[in-house]
Amino acid sequence: MRIESLLSGKFRRYHHLSLIQHLLIPSIVLLNIRDLFLVGAGFFQAFMRLLLWRPDVVFTKGGFVCLPVGWAAWLLRIPLVIHDSDVHPGLTNRMLAKKATAIATGAPLENYPYPIEKSHYVGIPIDASFRVLSDKERVAAKKELGCDPDRPLVSVIGGGLGSKVLNDATVRSSSQILASASLLLISGKQQYSQLVLQVPQDSAFMLKEFVSNGVSDILGASDIVVSRAGATALLELAALRKPTILVPSSRLTWQVKHAATYAAAGAVVCLDETRFDDEADTSYVDAILTLLASPKRRNELGASIAKLATPHAASDMADIIYSVARK
Repeated sequence: MRIESLLSGKFRRYHHLSLIQHLLIPSIVLLNIRDLFLVGAGFFQAFMRLLLWRPDVVFTKGGFVCLPVGWAAWLLRIPLVIHDSDVHPGLTNRMLAKKATAIATGAPLENYPYPIEKSHYVGIPIDASFRVLSDKERVAAKKELGCDPDRPLVSVIGGGLGSKVLNDATVRSSSQILASASLLLISGKQQYSQLVLQVPQDSAFMLKEFVSNGVSDILGASDIVVSRAGATALLELAALRKPTILVPSSRLTWQVKHAATYAAAGAVVCLDETRFDDEADTSYVDAILTLLASPKRRNELGASIAKLATPHAASDMADIIYSVARK
């Protein structure tokens, strides 16, 4: 495997800001102008490298760095395969879709505006460690975490950087949750040192800054997972068959749409984070306590989210890339 880096830039736009606000905030405008030049430089780099390498196919995953690579592949007439994980198609994939030979999607095709004749629903490849644990494995995983295997475990994960909204709501509700369950909060690095001073001194409350290995075991041991609504995270939870409470970031359109799609399928409980600004609001803790009190409802949610799993996504994606390369 060889890794190369390219210059590139992204177009900054935010769900919670109006068009006028985007044009009036200097930090957004100036960075967007700068990044136009970075995309141009990245295109030249990608063009020269692809011209030298002459690959049989180029595969891109949708991030902003993929735009100059995809354009260069199209100009050199190298077959292009793209994958779109998000239910809300990203700007890069929308710009590359007409130039792509084949398009793979993380969600059913009705969620996308792509040409149906070259689009394929494959899901999102995830690590094989994300699988349903047996009862014995769940007990062992809970013991490894240091929590009581006979108590339910609620795990709260706000993504790689953590989520202040989820962190604050969890700490605020911790005494009520701990009355019925063990509680694990993965806070992210930014707020960890502050939370260490705020969390209750209770052995049933576990605070972790970040988890790089063993996430599948933590989630597999959990009886309820509270999470943001990233595309890959949702497919991991589906593979684990986990009763899930989603709190999508109101600033990220794709998270809001992911959550709405899963909620419409009856696969998750979805909460509005904007209500959490009111410290008197109890929607967060009520959702957790309701699921803790109802094993039947947890089983229903687990069964529903499991129907959305795509266990063959990796092999299906590989088949599409290989078939395009052979043409």
